Amino acid sequence: MRILHKIILPLFVVVFLCATISLISREAAAKSGTRILSSKHKFSAHVHHPGATRRRVKNKKSAIKRHLASRRHSAISRHSLARHTSAAVVPVAASESHPASAAEEVLTAGRLRPRIGARAAIILDAGSGDTLFACSPDLPGQPASTIKIITGLIAIDSLSKDAQVIVSSHAAAMPPSKVYLKAGRSYRAGDLINSVLLASANDAAVALGEKIGGSESTFAALMTAKARQLGATNTVCMTANGLTARGQRTTPRDLAVMFNQIMKNQEFAERIRRVQVTTSFGALLRNHNRALWQVAGAEGGKTGYTCAAGQTYVGKFRRGESELLVALMGSHTMWQDVNTLVKYGFASEAKLAANRSRKHFGSEIVQVKQLGKERPNPLLVVLTDRKKVSL
Repeated sequence: MRILHKIILPLFVVVFLCATISLISREAAAKSGTRILSSKHKFSAHVHHPGATRRRVKNKKSAIKRHLASRRHSAISRHSLARHTSAAVVPVAASESHPASAAEEVLTAGRLRPRIGARAAIILDAGSGDTLFACSPDLPGQPASTIKIITGLIAIDSLSKDAQVIVSSHAAAMPPSKVYLKAGRSYRAGDLINSVLLASANDAAVALGEKIGGSESTFAALMTAKARQLGATNTVCMTANGLTARGQRTTPRDLAVMFNQIMKNQEFAERIRRVQVTTSFGALLRNHNRALWQVAGAEGGKTGYTCAAGQTYVGKFRRGESELLVALMGSHTMWQDVNTLVKYGFASEAKLAANRSRKHFGSEIVQVKQLGKERPNPLLVVLTDRKKVSL
């Protein structure tokens, strides 16, 4: 016990003295402004060592340079992203200081193409026939059910609405879309025409074709001849309903040209613009053309789809005095494409109308020869209401 006392007491005294000395040193350093490093730094030099100071300054400069470089890189990245984004989207909305014209509200033709999912498309002015936009408009492909516009037109011209059509087993066996006609049963031609134009019924199309042509193949030849009469030069029909067949083809341009002529038939136009109709045999026919209630100015149109053709469409639209045709083939985003093309088409029409108005106004201002020696310079004369006013 005595030995333990002799060992512990001196050790305690030594620890106490060390703690006291350390405390006194820290207080003195605090008063003089000198920094003493903790034991984590192994009590390494804290004094103003020239080498250490230079290293600290150099490290600070390097850190500042890295920070500034990082900020410059971020700014450049944001600027590049902003430029890339602005090149791919519609121009910003107009403000009071920067009013937007009709042409600025939509994409230019070059920027429009990447936004169209269709393989081929066209926009035509219904009055002049001018092309407002085209992308592979003469590329041939399977028409799918859009070709039923010819089926419907021939049926309207060939049959009265009350004519009776007997359905063959071949017609009844057609795949959907269909209205499930019964083989051997008679149906009114008017009901079958509505079934073709609104519900895109394959069985009704074949039944009408067989009634008019005697066989579907004969009727398909009549369809091809009618297409030529309507101005389509690249259309060949092999079926009455547009189902995929070897050698059958059309183009967006042909569809637009044909539909523009077909819509001049009043009965056809009245039938194809209906949203829904109930037949005399109790079937409710709903129009497949969503544009009638989704796109302003839609007057009528025909949809189509097969695996080989993709989504196809042809339609006519009217806003104010402007009328245009939209046709597309091989799409996978049909309704989005239709809406985009219609918007672009009417904006282009508005721009053309504005240009024509400016040219017309400019033609009213003419330059005349000098009228005499007293007035040697040419005069500008404005012709307004047949009165000549000198300026």
